[in-house]
Amino acid sequence: MQQSLDGIENPPDSTHTSLVKNLLSGVFLEPLLSDFLIIFERDPAARNWLEVIFCYPGLHAICLHRFAHWLHRRGVVFFPRLISHLARFLTGIEIHPGAVIGKGVFIDHGMGVVIGETAIVGDYALIYQGVTLGGTGKESGKRHPTVGNHVVVGSGAKVLGNIQIGDRVRIGAGSVVLRDVPDDCTVVGIPGRIITHKPKTNLSPLEHGKLPDVEADVIRSLLTRIEQLEQKLQTLANQAKESELLTKDK
Repeated sequence: MQQSLDGIENPPDSTHTSLVKNLLSGVFLEPLLSDFLIIFERDPAARNWLEVIFCYPGLHAICLHRFAHWLHRRGVVFFPRLISHLARFLTGIEIHPGAVIGKGVFIDHGMGVVIGETAIVGDYALIYQGVTLGGTGKESGKRHPTVGNHVVVGSGAKVLGNIQIGDRVRIGAGSVVLRDVPDDCTVVGIPGRIITHKPKTNLSPLEHGKLPDVEADVIRSLLTRIEQLEQKLQTLANQAKESELLTKDK
């Protein structure tokens, strides 16, 4: 009786066999390798591979999500959500099994990160703690944002609704983004406002602290204008006093 190369007679095309084939063919291994290697590039605190594998909740959450997403796409209805729930309990990061996560995505620290069911995150995105990629209501269909490649989302930022965030966009910490953002833009504020369209290829993704502070610039401009007006008023007051003294002398 003829046997297959792996020594199993007439192996069944079961879910377990399919999972093994996917693992060996790189469907899981290739994205996970990118997720692992990007940490050494993006996090200066990453010193060795053991520390990254066992002590980085962002990596754990993405690994569990990739398995849950694989099950979700094959119509499994309970276990993907259970895996997502366990991942949330273990890491503080909640990613719905339906969300699509690109390769090389790094969730730094990650406590409080929420990624909704129809969200799409592009390759090599950098997401900090407290970020929400969520919806704005109970609408059905695509209701979560699509985030492009090489995007940086700062701590506490909220990106809400079925909007498009272009490639290489930088979203400042604490911003609330409710509208589409083109490629190579920087967004800050509540609601989020585009403050520059110029790409800065020499700016490190980690240097999101160098984003301009629009509110502070406006306040400084107002203070400067107030000082100028006060000086003009003082000059006019001095001229009025001089005129009054000249009139009395006459």
